[in-house]
Amino acid sequence: MYKYNEFDENFVRERVAQFRGQVERRIDGSLTEDEFKPLRLMNGLYLQLHAYMLRVAIPYGTLNAAQMRQLAYLAERWDKGYGHFTTRQNIQYNWPKLKDVPDMLDALADVGMHAIQTSGNTIRNVTADHFAGAAADEIEDPRPVAELLRQWSTDHPEFQFLPRKFKIAVTGSSTDRAVTKAHDIGLRMVRNDAGEPGFEVIVGGGLGRTPMIGKVIRAFLPKADLLPYCEAIVSVYNLLGRRDNKYKARIKITVAENGLEKIRDLVEGRFNELRREFNGFDQELLENIEAQFAPPVFRKAPTLAFDAYRAANPAFRSWSDTNLADHHADGYAIVSVSIKKHGATPGDASADQMRVLADLAETYGHDEIRISHEQNVILPHVHKSDLAAVYEGLRDADLATANIGLVSDIIACPGMDYCALATARSIPIAQEIATRFDELKLEHEIGPLKIKISGCINACGHHHVGHIGILGLDRAGVENYQITLGGDGTETATVGERAGPGFSADEIVPAIERLIDAYLGIRASGDETFLQTYRRLGLAPFKAALYPEKEAANAA
Repeated sequence: MYKYNEFDENFVRERVAQFRGQVERRIDGSLTEDEFKPLRLMNGLYLQLHAYMLRVAIPYGTLNAAQMRQLAYLAERWDKGYGHFTTRQNIQYNWPKLKDVPDMLDALADVGMHAIQTSGNTIRNVTADHFAGAAADEIEDPRPVAELLRQWSTDHPEFQFLPRKFKIAVTGSSTDRAVTKAHDIGLRMVRNDAGEPGFEVIVGGGLGRTPMIGKVIRAFLPKADLLPYCEAIVSVYNLLGRRDNKYKARIKITVAENGLEKIRDLVEGRFNELRREFNGFDQELLENIEAQFAPPVFRKAPTLAFDAYRAANPAFRSWSDTNLADHHADGYAIVSVSIKKHGATPGDASADQMRVLADLAETYGHDEIRISHEQNVILPHVHKSDLAAVYEGLRDADLATANIGLVSDIIACPGMDYCALATARSIPIAQEIATRFDELKLEHEIGPLKIKISGCINACGHHHVGHIGILGLDRAGVENYQITLGGDGTETATVGERAGPGFSADEIVPAIERLIDAYLGIRASGDETFLQTYRRLGLAPFKAALYPEKEAANAA
């Protein structure tokens, strides 16, 4: 993984010192809150419902054990003993005191981390496939490219005050685990007819109040052209993007209003100019970055212990069925650690749990950790002979829930429990759904099912691309939850279809139960997933299950 050089270290330290002075001036009253706001946002500090919130960048979701231990230290020293992993592969601290934030940033800098550009109208944390560097279906590890994009975009003088925030996601696999089509720029690694790796470039994706699936602006872009092409896209957006209405300021609206062909022509023109200016220096930088992402030395060892432990331990067998994925190296597996114990807050990990994850990664996982956009933690390189020990360590830390990809593996934003923008709660709804289906013991029978919950129209919970999406709104002072169906965040990305009127907080869990009962009754076989059934039959049978009174009235 990438390690800071002298320039990186000096840059981050200078930013911390600068912000320390700004915080001191805010505390002594020299700066008003209006004056302080843009300064704090440049350093990832929000003012939420009850307290400040610090959002720390985890670039492309990659950590080592020392960094994870430092995140645990921050949680204990300056917060309430936990952190919240987000759908941007970041971590948030919900209760810091303003006077302590510079010390938190200094502690982050000690391990090569920061909170720069985790907020504001700039290029945010670049996200990536959480199986990057390990996936069996991967063309190449996309993280060197993500790091190149991070270095290019950090403090870029032209792109600090864009019309609106800007998000980039990259995957090195044909299987899209990075939701690239819901980003301002999505990059999917593909091969051309000659077998050379490059990128399919997608623009204009995004969720929020106007959800849109991104459009392909280049079907194949050589790797060597990636940085000038991305700069061309952002340059064109910076000129054309609307600044008169923040709800119409994202690049998805720019593409929709101007048309893809016009945007493509402008981008190609700007790209031809930039290509000459870059003159290949970015490729030298990329070569240096790639050297830091050399894969670990994978060991050769028998895996009989894994097979024996799996045969003897039903709980481990269940966990290994759901929480392991194929690795490109023989004898290895990718471990997904669920931060979604039934009834717990999705994405919340205690300091003790973070330290356990760090210890396991250091002992058994080649000192590598990933954070997923689904708010879970990944140990990407674990030899199968060590899986029993990893499982037992996770079990002792209350981290061995066997539910990855199942109904209780719910994405949920913080909602009205924390967020100043939220119009309804998300966390209690996620907890109630997970608890209910654990009681019913139906999760494994239901099979793969992605439920995503947002507490407002900004869609931080990605509800639009959930197989079942739940959007919490305020209706005359009462929380109301709309359901969307058939969304998909993968390579076959689709925005979900609204099912009908919303449900109260008391009604939403029974409504989800009716919905899933209907699916179990109409699926073609035990192997047909919820999404496959929905695509085969459409909305009608699910709508009938959600609104039985209306269907009965229509029948009468």
